[in-house]
Amino acid sequence: MLLSVARDPGYPQRLKKKGSKMADETNNNLTPEQMAARIAELEGRLAKGSSLSFKVSEKGGVSVYGLGRFPVTLYQEQWDTLLSHISELREFINANKSKLKTKELAKK
Repeated sequence: MLLSVARDPGYPQRLKKKGSKMADETNNNLTPEQMAARIAELEGRLAKGSSLSFKVSEKGGVSVYGLGRFPVTLYQEQWDTLLSHISELREFINANKSKLKTKELAKK
């Protein structure tokens, strides 16, 4: 296995940081108008702050965006089960507040 990786002609290029290629392509291939549009889009996302959004995933689950870095995705039955136990969940959180960590959400 090591020999096949070492002989791979593309191997050294894959050692670059994951996002470095994307950054290079973004800076070199966009016109000033496209860059301005991209900046406006990103600023719009920041202005939304911690708002939640919902989408149907490719596999048919419901994804919640805006809680953290990654979406939370559950199937409909899982959401139904979770939501039917909301009072128990709130009681559990209140009972264990001293053990739980909090994360400050960015408020814009």
